[in-house]
Amino acid sequence: MAKTPSAPASFEAALTELESIVASMEGGQAPLKEALEAYRRGAELLKYCQATLKDAQQEIEVLEKGVLKAFRPDGEGGEA
Repeated sequence: MAKTPSAPASFEAALTELESIVASMEGGQAPLKEALEAYRRGAELLKYCQATLKDAQQEIEVLEKGVLKAFRPDGEGGEA
C-alpha cells in the first residue's frame, strides 16, 4: 500500500510543493505510476490551497463588515 503524504505545514509550503509537482509533470519524463501519484498529491494540495484561500476570504469579509463602512464623499446628498 502506498504511503500517505503528510499535510502541508502552511499554505506557502503547499503552494511551493504544488508548483514543484507541476514543473516535474510538465517534463513528461516520469513513469506512469509516479505521474499518477504526483497527480493525486497535486489534487490534494490544490484542495488544501483552495480551502485555505476560502477561509481567508471569509475572515476578510467578517473583518470588513465590522470595520469598513460605505464611503460617501462630502457634499453628496442622500439619506439612507
